Amino acid sequence: MRRAAVSVPSNIAEGSKRSHARDFGRFLNIAEGSGAELSYLIILGRDLGFIDKDRSAGLLAELDQIARMLYTLRQKVERTPAIADD
Repeated sequence: MRRAAVSVPSNIAEGSKRSHARDFGRFLNIAEGSGAELSYLIILGRDLGFIDKDRSAGLLAELDQIARMLYTLRQKVERTPAIADD
């Protein structure tokens, strides 16, 4: 869970320093995937009894909000004109 959680902001940071918008978009997509992985791990942890149901609900709600923000950011980055990549 820690690796997936750290992967989200790490990919955002790394992608933000790439020279092309399409590269940044790719890293944002990877961050989204890590968020989905973390969501699954929270559900698994809940189902196995490692995470309290109320706590998992709060974590999943926060993660859903982050996922929406990442999606919106990726959509905006992907709409960046190709001329900005040069």
